Amino acid sequence: MNNLIEVNNIKKNYHTLNGEIDAIKDVSFKVKEGSFISIVGTSGCGKSTLLNIIAGLEDKTSGNIKFKDNIKIGYMLQEDALLPWLTVLDNAMLGLKITHNEKDKDYVIYLLKKYGLENFMNKYPRELSGGMKQRVA
Repeated sequence: MNNLIEVNNIKKNYHTLNGEIDAIKDVSFKVKEGSFISIVGTSGCGKSTLLNIIAGLEDKTSGNIKFKDNIKIGYMLQEDALLPWLTVLDNAMLGLKITHNEKDKDYVIYLLKKYGLENFMNKYPRELSGGMKQRVA
């Protein structure tokens, strides 16, 4: 497979009291290694729903998604979702703590340094700019 991701005929329906709503209908695309894509559209057209489905945070109604071996998917939500009572380092480590993988702490510190957050590791989200919060998240 030469593609990192293949999205084929993805559909997502929501059931409401007034019937069924098509949030996404027949979305297909491929992402090749080294390429850059954008998902654009008006508010409410299903961009976040599609990203949630690709990231495995939400189920699709139909269609399929194929990933190249060992690929990991992550994306930045609209809100930073940092926990205000945790420091920058603790927020960045949260996923590793939950999965009992704290041996990768040095890598998290490396990434925080790489993203210009070295001097903010012991600060709290309220002490950061919006862009800094996005980088931590």
